[in-house]
Amino acid sequence: MRKVLGAAFAAAMAVGLSTAAQAQIKLKISSPTVNDMSAEWSKTFAAAVEKRAGGKIKVEFYPAGQLGPIPATVEGTALGTIEMVVLASGFYVGLEPRFLVLDMPGLFDNTEHGRKVLSDPAARAVLSKFGNTKGVEPIAYFIHSPLYLLSHKPVRKFSDIAGLKIRTPGGAPLHLEPFRKANASPLSLPLGEVLPAMQNKTIDGFIAGLSVFTGFKYYDVAKALTAVPGSVIVAPVLANSAFLKSLGPDLEKIVREEAINAENAIVPWGVADETAGLDVWRKNGGEVIKMPAEEEKKYIDNVVSILPAVYSANPNFKGDYDVLLTASQKARGQ
Repeated sequence: MRKVLGAAFAAAMAVGLSTAAQAQIKLKISSPTVNDMSAEWSKTFAAAVEKRAGGKIKVEFYPAGQLGPIPATVEGTALGTIEMVVLASGFYVGLEPRFLVLDMPGLFDNTEHGRKVLSDPAARAVLSKFGNTKGVEPIAYFIHSPLYLLSHKPVRKFSDIAGLKIRTPGGAPLHLEPFRKANASPLSLPLGEVLPAMQNKTIDGFIAGLSVFTGFKYYDVAKALTAVPGSVIVAPVLANSAFLKSLGPDLEKIVREEAINAENAIVPWGVADETAGLDVWRKNGGEVIKMPAEEEKKYIDNVVSILPAVYSANPNFKGDYDVLLTASQKARGQ
């Protein structure tokens, strides 16, 4: 009798565990990077969601492109095979052109200012509509990193850009035309091809986030690292809308709230990470250059001058830009 009861109990437990396992919802997050703001947001978000959801949701973070190349993860999120993806906003432009506005110089001064702008209710209302016709929506945003220009010839003022062949962080007119107007030669180049191009001096410089320069030890290739005026990488967290709805009201609320909570929680980490990255650059013989205020203004004014061409290519850009610009100016007064 004991053996029969023991076997029955074991069978019941097995069924119960199997049912519980089936009931647990998996939420996969993809990122092409590692040990950066994307990873910090994902870890913070995962811990909070799993705790509040009482184990009903299991968050799985896949860094370093484990779920595929960037275009495939964007497509996978739109299709629902991946629940969330964290990328620089420029990588979403092919799916939703409105994300381009987040690349506009002058909107975000730094990590902390960017947090205020991206938290502004009016800005948030506009941004929440991005991708809603594509089956996706951004549920969190953070400043991933300021943008820097690494060049063989130091760029200390706006006119130093003239004559340089520069790899830009995107291929849209907003990325290319300001450099053409500054008499430089911009080009779009996959990140994997940049290192040999810099080593062979087939390009004079390139623009990227700080972690790229320190992570790949670019201080062995060139030393002059110039902060690109008013330019940062914004990383929206893109989620599949159908997945969010499938969670039900209670779990969906938890996911949405903790996505925003994680935004705020990682700001100190981002500030410290930037400081540490610049220290690494300097300790390895690199120079960090900040243009004088009047030269930074020349750079941003040059970008602003090409906006009519951007407006014609993206009808939503002006309205989106105006809302974000107002939020940016408001945040500077806080």
